Amino acid sequence: MEVVKSFEDKYSYEIIIADNNSTDRSPQILRELATKDKNVKVIFNTRNFGANRSGYNALIQAQGDAVIAMAADLQTHPFMIKDFVKMWEEGYKIVMAVKSHSEESPIIYNLRTVYYKILARLSDVKLVSHFTGFGLYDKQVMDILRNLDDPYPYFRGLISDIGFEPAIIEFVQPARKYGKSKSNFLNLYKMAMLEITGYTKLPLRLATFIGFITAVISFLIGMFYLVYKLVFWNSFSVGVAPLAIGLFFFASIQLIFLWIIGEYISMIYIQVLKRPLVYEKERLNF
Repeated sequence: MEVVKSFEDKYSYEIIIADNNSTDRSPQILRELATKDKNVKVIFNTRNFGANRSGYNALIQAQGDAVIAMAADLQTHPFMIKDFVKMWEEGYKIVMAVKSHSEESPIIYNLRTVYYKILARLSDVKLVSHFTGFGLYDKQVMDILRNLDDPYPYFRGLISDIGFEPAIIEFVQPARKYGKSKSNFLNLYKMAMLEITGYTKLPLRLATFIGFITAVISFLIGMFYLVYKLVFWNSFSVGVAPLAIGLFFFASIQLIFLWIIGEYISMIYIQVLKRPLVYEKERLNF
């Protein structure tokens, strides 16, 4: 295995694989790997808990001096592990692999770029654009993550929030050759909401600001209509069109900000429930 070749001559290792209740031959293949190599440890989840929760649960099980996180979609390069270890040996607690370019759809990549730029302006924490989570994390970083007790963690944001200066290694992400990504619009939306609600309060403050501005504008328009009607009482007919337009406009504004508040409340709700990251069905080689 390319992953093992990256460090087996210098370090002892364990490989922890999380299986999100796969429906193909993955469980059988993982059992065979675990039988052949006791350093391969497998966690079988009862259902698909998503890459974020399942991956985080697997990460915090690792007990080594450093932990490397990578997805199993073959869009990350195992040969980069040597570079991670080298930077870690130089003293970096965090080594990030950052996409300088991607062979995915240019439209998707550019949309991600715009999103990261907007988020960087909104966020209270300096988030790294096009950082996927692929990288190396020192034991000190992992100890912090284990003590957070977050039932729905946003890993990439947590790594930036911890504050250690990262070493950044750029790479070109290849196109996905096998399988179909589960990162559909709904999953991407969930990740975006985790970022926004977890690392900025600006939308809530923006709601107050826009509410105040629209109230002032509404008052001024109302005063204008009142004066105009008093001056041109017989010739000026207000009609119902301004009333209807104003009603729908302010109703839309209210619904938008109720949605924003709802997202924050839903995150509080998740935190209060304190449910486990995942429910495990079976473990191998632990």
